[in-house]
Amino acid sequence: MLDVGVIGVGALGQHHARLYASFPGVRLAGVCDLQAEVGQSVAARYGTAYFADWRDLAARVRAVSLAVPTRDHCALAVALLSEGKHVLVEKPIAATLDEADRMIAAAERAGVQLQVGHLERFNPALQAAHRLVRSPRFFEIDRLNVFTPRSLDVDVVADVMIHDLDLLRWFVAAPAATIHAVGVPALTDKVDIASARIEFADGCVANVTASRVSLEKARKLRCFHAGGYVSVDCLAQQVTALEVARASGAPPRPTISPRPVAVVSDEPLRAELEDFILAIREGRPPLVDGRAGRAALDLALRVSAAIADHARRAGLAP
Repeated sequence: MLDVGVIGVGALGQHHARLYASFPGVRLAGVCDLQAEVGQSVAARYGTAYFADWRDLAARVRAVSLAVPTRDHCALAVALLSEGKHVLVEKPIAATLDEADRMIAAAERAGVQLQVGHLERFNPALQAAHRLVRSPRFFEIDRLNVFTPRSLDVDVVADVMIHDLDLLRWFVAAPAATIHAVGVPALTDKVDIASARIEFADGCVANVTASRVSLEKARKLRCFHAGGYVSVDCLAQQVTALEVARASGAPPRPTISPRPVAVVSDEPLRAELEDFILAIREGRPPLVDGRAGRAALDLALRVSAAIADHARRAGLAP
């Protein structure tokens, strides 16, 4: 039996608790939250204990999910990892690259797993699309969220767009070479709407838009690649694919035909937590390890820097 705990059981952490409580061979040994009423409610709902101090919870488990504000990721994760606890930390991995490096180093010293919660890697529609895409040339990605008073300690790039920046790193083998970006605050003092154009060293280009102040949710990825076109509706978990082929004749005419793509719907968070548990049991790296999380953060920080540079050049910086 693998004893696990969840530190931070707010909007997202409560679902970590829900899923751990349902896994065979896993015992949800407890939850911790600074808001006692919230923590006690989640603990009662899933038949486990509430701990006011994370250290008391850590003493009873082998693995922990961290769903706390980004500013607290490094200190908590390093402490837990140094005690030999496996840690799944929600994205972004940390606030700075130095913090991410400290977390990765702590995990390597202790010989334990550090996983980062880049949820879309486990979306079955995106996994199906990833198997289809060959030599991507152009991406158009939109991720629009309604406003919620959470994760406001970071801007929309680290909060929302970072999902798609991680996906781009997954789809495109080459490093990002040039970044142009704009963004503006809307409801907070940080950038709430952002758009970036990323040019990769192999010539691939991606236009990425993210908002956390939209009237409705939309999460769509479209990719033109060497074999055709793939469109993914991340929310509906649906994939549309078109194949391009050169017909015989003079001159040869291209033909476009639909390609059926079967997607078995699944809850990405469930698959993500299962990967974490299997990585612990099998002693192998998770799909999204600390270094992958750091790379996504690095790209996010570069996008945010490009936004700040544009604001300065346009005379819009405070």
